[in-house]
Amino acid sequence: MRRLIALIRQSFSARLSLWVVLFAAMVFLAAQGYVALLARRSVRSEAVKGASQVLENTILRLNGIIEDVEIAADNLEWLVYRNLEFQDRLMEYTRSTVQGNSFLQGCSISLEPYTFKGIKYFSAYSNKTGDSVTTIQEGSDDYQYFYMDWYILPKLLNQPCWTEPYSDWETDDAESMDTERTISYCKPLTDKDGTFIGTISLDISLDWLSSMISPVKPYKRAYSVIISRGGTYLVHPDPDKLFYQTVFTETMTGSDPELVELGHAMQDWQEGTRVLELGGERCLVFFEPIKSTGWSAAIVCPDKDIFGGFNRLRRIALLIALFGLMLMFLACFRVVGKTMRPLKDLADQAKNIADGHFNTVLPQNDRPDEIGVLSRSFANMRTSLVSYIDELTKTTAANTRIEGELQIARNIQKGMLPGVFPPFPERDDVDLYASMTPAKEVGGDLYDFFIQEGSLYYCIGDVSGKGVPASLIMAVTRNLFRVMGQQGLPPDEIAGRLNEIICEGNEQMMFVTMFIGRVNLETGLMDFCNCGHNPPVVISKKGKASFLESLPNTPLGVQPGFWYEEEIIKDVRGTTLFLYTDGLNEAENKEYEQFGNERLLAVLNEVSFPDAESAVKGMAEAVSKHVGKAEASDDLAMLCLKIG
Repeated sequence: MRRLIALIRQSFSARLSLWVVLFAAMVFLAAQGYVALLARRSVRSEAVKGASQVLENTILRLNGIIEDVEIAADNLEWLVYRNLEFQDRLMEYTRSTVQGNSFLQGCSISLEPYTFKGIKYFSAYSNKTGDSVTTIQEGSDDYQYFYMDWYILPKLLNQPCWTEPYSDWETDDAESMDTERTISYCKPLTDKDGTFIGTISLDISLDWLSSMISPVKPYKRAYSVIISRGGTYLVHPDPDKLFYQTVFTETMTGSDPELVELGHAMQDWQEGTRVLELGGERCLVFFEPIKSTGWSAAIVCPDKDIFGGFNRLRRIALLIALFGLMLMFLACFRVVGKTMRPLKDLADQAKNIADGHFNTVLPQNDRPDEIGVLSRSFANMRTSLVSYIDELTKTTAANTRIEGELQIARNIQKGMLPGVFPPFPERDDVDLYASMTPAKEVGGDLYDFFIQEGSLYYCIGDVSGKGVPASLIMAVTRNLFRVMGQQGLPPDEIAGRLNEIICEGNEQMMFVTMFIGRVNLETGLMDFCNCGHNPPVVISKKGKASFLESLPNTPLGVQPGFWYEEEIIKDVRGTTLFLYTDGLNEAENKEYEQFGNERLLAVLNEVSFPDAESAVKGMAEAVSKHVGKAEASDDLAMLCLKIG
């Protein structure tokens, strides 16, 4: 600063040029600031007006679709009451309803059990696939439709209603029909006495609904969103979010109080405008309820789209002004100080850069001689240096953010697996302990256990690969195992259903090896299914450890339709079962020597572990000693179980 003051005091040309430029800059900035303020207010006002109009049009379009569906339901109800005793006519009515209404994906007439004498199930269902319509009677022992939401809700409410989005995966003819993400309008059927006798259900595809609503938008990158009563997306430009996510899904991996507040406001049927960050971008959200259905609609307008033209004009004006100010400064400086040597200017500016002032603006110099070349070289050097520092700063910040997100993912994954031991303190006939150590921040190994109606369900598994992809498959597999186990399914049936689910849409060709077991805690009988997993170690009452022989079933996710076979051990009371993933026997030290099956058996044979916890921790200590300072090559999960 002192040098700058000295230069101004000593140089008349610099002093005069500086004052002229500063005065012009202040006048321009004041004028442009005032104009920009007025223009921004005007642009925002027009944006609010336009988006509100688009939102109203969207709601009108949606209400039109809803009204068409309700009219179709009323027409079908009239036909059903007059032909209730004719099954074939009911089947044909669902087909003609789907064919005659392009907005419908499916239609069903479902009646209470034994409405027709001697016939327990009757659910006439027609579904549209492309230009063809398939009609079936979908009720069976495998698909008891009267437990489905679309049947129960109108029965309980005794009035028409819209369901939450669903995907009817278990229809008998699912293989002959395309499974759609659907929302249904359901209307109860009653007899003359007002007794419930069945349901009419009209289905709308969420993909079709999005295709009808999404094109209506005020800006190129704006989009419409519609959520159900429960917050599930009914309309969204990202098809992956339809049915699978709610308005609160993105808040599960991080705190976003503004988005949570918006979700609650939409669920409470409020209307208004919110400004918040979505996907790292500032957006204006206009929302309004659809009270006839309990849904809520919103228009999301990126701030860059609303003020894009305004910001571009402002940047152009600033650039023109800056360029004009530079020309003014140079003209004044040249006129007043013709004797000023260009080289001295360059030297002064270069010194500023050398002192760390990277934002110093170098004077434009188009001279073809050495001074011009040197000036341009310094300008390029400054630009490169600023870009390098900026890129380094961004890279460091990105790495820090990624590390934080991975740590959150690790904590979430750890919280999904049972971590409280002993897990069943009220029981003295179950001794169980387990652990999972990922090779990276998150891993693909899993274990789980729980008691269901007097039986202990347990499993251990290993997803192919490591890191985030494996952890996602791990989370899905573990949750599905728990859901199916709580239904009382045997291990082989659990394996079969898991295999079908993992095979479906498995473009990455990932698979899961898994050992699934169930122990009757009263009799000690254990049935199990080994899905391509490492054989567990059985430790007899005398302390002899050996591998459990089992059938060579294929891993989950490899072959759809594979028939998994179950095996049974009549009584496992008094014996210890040690399960593990290949991160144990394939653990390598610096010499690439594996821990191996022989060393695994030797540890269990040579050391008498008093309980399951000491067995798992003792094995972990043994493999850690073997690996030494070598980097872990795979995830490691262990589970030890003793009954009786």
